[in-house]
Amino acid sequence: MSMAIVGCDVGGTFTDLMALDPRTGDIKLAKVPSTTDNQARGVLEALAAVGSDASAVDLFIHGTTVTTNALLERKLARCGLITTRGFRDILELGRRTRPTPYGLTGTFVPIIPRDLRLEVTERMDAQGQAVTPLDATDVEAAARELLAQGVEAVVIHFLHSYANPAHERRAAEIVRALWPNSYVTVGHEIVAEQREYERGVTAAVNGSIQPVLSRYVRRLREGLAERGLARDLLVMQGNGGTASAEVVAQTPVQTVMSGPASGVIAASYLAHAAGRLNVVTYDMGGTSTDVALIRDGQPLVSAEIELEYAMPLHIPMVDVHTVGAGGGSIASVNEAGLLLVGPQSAGAYPGPICFGRGGNRITITDANLLLGRLDKERLLAVNETVSLETIRSLMEEQIARPLGLSVEAAAEAVVRVANDRMAGAVRMVTLARGLDPRDFCLIAFGGAGPLHAAALARELAIPEVLVPPRPGLTNALGCLVADLRQDVVRTINCPLDRLADGGIAEILEGQIAQARVVLGSQEGIIERYRVLHSADMQFAGQSHVLSVALPAVDIGRDALRDLFRHAYFDRFQVDLPEIEPVLVSLRTAVIGERAPLPISAFLPKAPAARTEEAIGGHRRVWFDGGFFDTPVYRREMLPIGAVIDGPAILAQLDTTIVIEPQDSGRVDECGNIIISLARALQ
Repeated sequence: MSMAIVGCDVGGTFTDLMALDPRTGDIKLAKVPSTTDNQARGVLEALAAVGSDASAVDLFIHGTTVTTNALLERKLARCGLITTRGFRDILELGRRTRPTPYGLTGTFVPIIPRDLRLEVTERMDAQGQAVTPLDATDVEAAARELLAQGVEAVVIHFLHSYANPAHERRAAEIVRALWPNSYVTVGHEIVAEQREYERGVTAAVNGSIQPVLSRYVRRLREGLAERGLARDLLVMQGNGGTASAEVVAQTPVQTVMSGPASGVIAASYLAHAAGRLNVVTYDMGGTSTDVALIRDGQPLVSAEIELEYAMPLHIPMVDVHTVGAGGGSIASVNEAGLLLVGPQSAGAYPGPICFGRGGNRITITDANLLLGRLDKERLLAVNETVSLETIRSLMEEQIARPLGLSVEAAAEAVVRVANDRMAGAVRMVTLARGLDPRDFCLIAFGGAGPLHAAALARELAIPEVLVPPRPGLTNALGCLVADLRQDVVRTINCPLDRLADGGIAEILEGQIAQARVVLGSQEGIIERYRVLHSADMQFAGQSHVLSVALPAVDIGRDALRDLFRHAYFDRFQVDLPEIEPVLVSLRTAVIGERAPLPISAFLPKAPAARTEEAIGGHRRVWFDGGFFDTPVYRREMLPIGAVIDGPAILAQLDTTIVIEPQDSGRVDECGNIIISLARALQ
């Protein structure tokens, strides 16, 4: 390739890469097993697999699971905390919640252990007035003690620093003068808003994963530089935008949920091109399934995501709901005789049995293979061939015999239980928010998503499924098309009737300028800027906030009050005219838009003249209790406008698409497969 744009996403099972020459439209694809011990190695192997010279890469955008995995597996750096005297336990006290809703069971381990949380003398009040001066001697002593305990990173988190960060800034100067590395997190620089617990946890997460991500980014940049990459590396953030490697190395918490966010951004790009504005995204990979919502063409972004119990992250992230159901999810029968699927996963290693890497537990992928939905000869990254008889024998032993079913019925049961779990995730982002799934299109991607999409849509009464041209590489596409983004927030915490005229516009304009400074280093690839504003609001006396999009910078108090009351009524069907709204905080997202990539780059290059010419054979596939003689189409040969009646299997490099009996699919002008369901539940 002459000059390429590369998007690369690392998943739990596979690392996906797309290299596109925007001038010629040539595209190269790679899908290699993820290297969990060092993700950078998998990225470099994927780049080598497409035969692309890094010196010819003009832009490299990368989505990573390094930080998310480090948090979930608690493989964190040794991190300390310096905080206001009397508040060292705020990370443990939290919000008086429990790990389990009922009963006195469950455990909780804070991100930073108590012996590494040290207190210093200082105090600001909620209005930003200094009540007790900062004791510089205390700060220096705390830093030295943490260093003596082998701490690698440190977090400075003082009470009410969002209102006045002067003490945090001075403490940071003292600590940085002593600290041997750059791993110093200053709370207000990560989240400048009220709620000390959530702000403290977010800062603690940032400090604990900063060395982990920094080492990874350094290894990757060095590896790419050795292969000739001269440009900076961009990294996907959880908010759906990208930022330079230098920026994310300082704020690594922004990369949590980077991988799922890239899938949602790709889905938004594809759905917009196909004319679908209201979409449920369904990304089923090898380890987990991620679902999200796109309304009116915009992915939903939330600043109140709880990654797991007692780990609230108050930074803007694409609102993704995840369940432990992927192609590698393990099926088992428990002591009560109930069939369980996930959340335990075989992952990339040893993987499903059919991958031949030593796996010996039945997974969803093995079940689909026994049902005829997958072709054993076309599976990716198979180390050693495993016979169908071996897989049947293990299905018989582990699932069929304990349940008193045939092997095929047991495999179908595994798939149905998995579908039920994934349907529950979709209900969480639709019905739980008062939205009807029938009003949405389901866009299915990930290596396993198109296998299950039609059954899932039928369960939820969703009438239509959209399968993009490269479902198994969609997250890499998200990296390829993502714009740059920087979010800024400021706490106001003021009733609307006390808010000064013109105050909102002044704050929002300042936030725009602040964000553009951060994006300034990438001016060469930004074509234009787009700005989104929102306000976090609540009624006086309430504890939870509701986000309201702002149509303009110069919005007045009365207009803001009306916006909030309408949004509150839409969400809760309650009107509270006697209570005054409170403006809690103002948020600004500045998006640096890149040149758009043409959807034509992803269309098949040499389709057949007629639909029938794309049929590559037939095989027996199990549907609803019996086998059907089913045509297998080579998807890359399907012409635009082709209509495929079910049952049918559409095979391609990165996934397999199932069209069930009585359903039909057609190829739209963007190369998507649009599956129309004939028997959606009503």
